[in-house]
Amino acid sequence: MVLYKLEEFDPNYRDTFQGDDIKGLGVYTEGTDEKIGTVSDILVDEDGHFRYLVVDLGFWIFGKKVLLPVGRSRIDNSSNRVYAIGMTRQQAEDLPEFTERAGLDYDYEEQVRGVYRSPSYTTTGLETSTPVESSRLTGTTAQATPTSYTRDTYKYEHEPALYGLHQPHHDTLRLYEERLVANKHREKIGEVAVGKHVETETARVVVPVEKERVVIERVTPEDAGTVVSPGEANFREGEVARVELHEETPDIRKEAVLREEVRVKKVVDQETVQAEDTVRREELDVNAPNLPVEER
Repeated sequence: MVLYKLEEFDPNYRDTFQGDDIKGLGVYTEGTDEKIGTVSDILVDEDGHFRYLVVDLGFWIFGKKVLLPVGRSRIDNSSNRVYAIGMTRQQAEDLPEFTERAGLDYDYEEQVRGVYRSPSYTTTGLETSTPVESSRLTGTTAQATPTSYTRDTYKYEHEPALYGLHQPHHDTLRLYEERLVANKHREKIGEVAVGKHVETETARVVVPVEKERVVIERVTPEDAGTVVSPGEANFREGEVARVELHEETPDIRKEAVLREEVRVKKVVDQETVQAEDTVRREELDVNAPNLPVEER
């Protein structure tokens, strides 16, 4: 359990408390109003909860500093005083001295808590406490050393009588307000299936082809009618010539080719969604006609 000085934990703590500063307030006994010392510092835990008031006992025992658990204090804003619940001057003097050099560990805190758990610790001036609170603040058997706790398992919440802020002892009125809390969750809105199918269509292709044909031409030579020599004229019958004819025919076939690629991916689009609702807030009403009331 690590503790911090208030100013180390929050350098701007005065702004948090609207300018009020508990440091420097006098610490008094209840009933007798005898001054014990002055609040020199506050020790808070890792969450900022008040755990101890560091009380400088001042002039009458040479500035010895002791720890006062916050649950054993009552802050009186009207008189700017802190009252040590049930503490006498002698009990304050008997507390283990707090020094920054020695540090603050579990064993030292147990020494401090042991004093406040003692049955001899009185609780005068607690008439305003409820019966439950009175039993917690007295040194009865219920306040004996909590042997069920260990160094590793002890928590301040185990002893609210020492570390709890009791409403009747701190003159605090809590005002509450509502606020909108925006969360978001992910849900499936559908799915996109990507597939393929086959479509058919009629394709046309033009192929030029060649065909051979025989052309027989009959012409009259220029020397027609001229007498030829004997033997030149060869009169015969039957086949006198053979000509082969060819033609081209189209050879049509199909082949598959890659046409395009289709890539499927997801992208995230962001947009801002606004929501509004009615929230409630408590405000303080002070009914004090013609009476001096100072708000800080």
